[in-house]
Amino acid sequence: MKSPDKENRRRIIVNELGDVWFFAYGSLMWNTGFTPAEIREATLKGWHRRFCVSSIIYRGTPEQPGLSLGLDRGSECRGLALRIAERDRDEVFAYLADREMPEEIYSCQRVMITIGDESVVAYTFVVNRDHALYVAEMSLEDMARRISRGRGKNGLNRDYLASTVEHLEQLGMPDANLAEILTHVERLG
Repeated sequence: MKSPDKENRRRIIVNELGDVWFFAYGSLMWNTGFTPAEIREATLKGWHRRFCVSSIIYRGTPEQPGLSLGLDRGSECRGLALRIAERDRDEVFAYLADREMPEEIYSCQRVMITIGDESVVAYTFVVNRDHALYVAEMSLEDMARRISRGRGKNGLNRDYLASTVEHLEQLGMPDANLAEILTHVERLG
């Protein structure tokens, strides 16, 4: 799959008119920061949720980086589709770009998601594999150690992980991989 243009890594570009669906897979599921017009369960094929972003702002620092979730290629991901009303688009997209794109590790990409039995166009943030903050491979133990030590502008990295696991379970879409990482983080104390 072609990597998004580097000049678009701080912008959300949407060509469709009207309301737009946005696919949420991490903290945006439980901490949107805006009021969606509608929220539905959705599945995105071809991408999966993974701790693949070295977090140096929100969940860590440059000296002690944490880990954040990103959508990486392969498999599929269950999450939430957030419908953004046309009248709110500019404000919501400016907020999302400011919140999620300061490091240029994510790009906003047009994708097809499934809501119920229907395929619909949506947008979401995917990880840029060519970015210096991308974490290609890391053992479960190394991830747990890094998450257990991470603390950034938005708090403890372990709280981010625990909140994500908890909210996914509450939504009826548990993520076994994240739950396993959490178990290892809790063992570290």
